Amino acid sequence: MPHLLVAISSHGFGHAMQASLVVNALRARLPTLQITLRTQVSPRLLATRLHGDFQLLPVSSDFGMCMDSAVDIDLAASAAAYTAFHTDWPKKVAAEANALTATHADLILADIPYLTLAGAQQAGMPAVALCSLNWADIYWHYCAKQPNAEPIHQQMLAAYRSAKYFLQAEPSMPMTDLENTRPIGPLAQLGINRRAVINQQLQLNPKQRLVLVALGGIEMPLPMQSWPQMPGVSMLIPAAWHIQRPNTFAWENLGLNFIDVLCACDAIITKPGYGTFTEAACNGVAVLYLERPDWPETVYLEAWLKKQARAISISRLQLEQGAIMDSLEQVLAAPKPERPNANGAEHAADLLLPLLLGTENREWGIGS
Repeated sequence: MPHLLVAISSHGFGHAMQASLVVNALRARLPTLQITLRTQVSPRLLATRLHGDFQLLPVSSDFGMCMDSAVDIDLAASAAAYTAFHTDWPKKVAAEANALTATHADLILADIPYLTLAGAQQAGMPAVALCSLNWADIYWHYCAKQPNAEPIHQQMLAAYRSAKYFLQAEPSMPMTDLENTRPIGPLAQLGINRRAVINQQLQLNPKQRLVLVALGGIEMPLPMQSWPQMPGVSMLIPAAWHIQRPNTFAWENLGLNFIDVLCACDAIITKPGYGTFTEAACNGVAVLYLERPDWPETVYLEAWLKKQARAISISRLQLEQGAIMDSLEQVLAAPKPERPNANGAEHAADLLLPLLLGTENREWGIGS
């Protein structure tokens, strides 16, 4: 049976979301597909996102950026980590090639570990990249003035260019340094609205506003115990925050998948991030998002979101103090746009399936 190896960055949850949707689309067309995941993303999270069995190799081939919080980057630590990561680069690529060869995979999909792509090239294994960004662009944005930045950046670009395709999920950064990009539609899972179930479990008035607070896969607890009371609003938050506050509940205790919880909410409070933005928009959920002007992907995510969903940015001070009621009322009062079509996984499967089966690829496009 065909064997797909998927290497997934553990920098947040967005990479796992993107990759899992593509894997699910492939498996729907090819039920016998063997899946091996190479990642340090939580097995529990992977199991909630992927359909069917998979083998897990708890290995990481990238680290993204070193973070102090969900939105704060440690620039000095990140620059030092990249310098160390690229020391003896040829030896690292050779070791990666040997590890990939041992899997006997027919195709490698990387979101977005570039060492894996470099290793695949050396091993002579077909590989495809997938993401809305790449670490070369992120690294250059923050570390271009470092004394050794140029050779590191070139090694990163060479790895990404070695992929047969870089599937560029909408909305994405431009990636003008890559010639192998192929645009695909938005990647987002559609949920089932379980609002009635949630109302019953939590004994909520159906007229109560339900707001999910989710800041992505990197922890950033908020001081919600000091927030002002918000009449008519109930909050769903991560259980790990251990917040004791009226009308505030841990969403995990509902026993529902995250995507169904999101779908049932009136709004989500979050930070700029691919998965949360696309899934909120495609499920018709309003978005209050934290301003994050330093992150280079933000401008592209933000422009797309404001066309596709009801969305308003809030400052960090507003978020920390809970001064969000005016913005929440404003975003909920806005007219609902038509939901975008979450067709990116099918576009990706169109391209990947012939590579898995060893058949000649056909020409294709977003409208196919």
